[in-house]
Amino acid sequence: MNLWTDDAPAAWRRALDRYDEVIAAQGVARLPELERWYRDELPPAIATRVRPHVTHAELVRVTEWKMARGVWRAPNLVLVRGNDAALVARTSGDALALVPRPSEPVATLATLAGVGPATASAVLAAAAPDVYPFFDELVSAQVPSLGPVKYTVPYYARYAEALRARAARRSASRRRTWSARCGPTRAGRRVGGDGRAGHGSTYEFVWD
Repeated sequence: MNLWTDDAPAAWRRALDRYDEVIAAQGVARLPELERWYRDELPPAIATRVRPHVTHAELVRVTEWKMARGVWRAPNLVLVRGNDAALVARTSGDALALVPRPSEPVATLATLAGVGPATASAVLAAAAPDVYPFFDELVSAQVPSLGPVKYTVPYYARYAEALRARAARRSASRRRTWSARCGPTRAGRRVGGDGRAGHGSTYEFVWD
């Protein structure tokens, strides 16, 4: 099932209701714990700071969350851990100050060691989920207009715009306001990328 092309309300409801089941079915150590932290604890932690940013420990944990959902790249995690804590706080603060620009916040975060567009998008999705969906290659594969996945800032900008546009179409067809948020969020309902218990790739369209 490809939800990208499926407008049947029942299909979307089934996928929404099965998100936690799909996550648990991955059998990945710590993934449910990291999901809960990313959804429930990280967004308010960022929002309540005088200058919104992520700490070094949070960036490491976001990276672990991202890898637990996909491919574990130990060398990248080593690089992320090697970043100076003050640099992480300053750079992430600079990036979040650029919201809602489509590309600049991603590019700014990607100056940190071990941080590419996908990890950058995970940080931004925790802070501004309506603007920056998490960059997941299995989600991008469902969007015909994007072509082969490229881990670049311009590709991510196109990906994010495509998800926001799809959410807008859902809003128009269902008389609800939907937003595109890739990955779980505290207030949102989640939808699996394929609606099945398989790989840990998910995206969501959330009604507000």
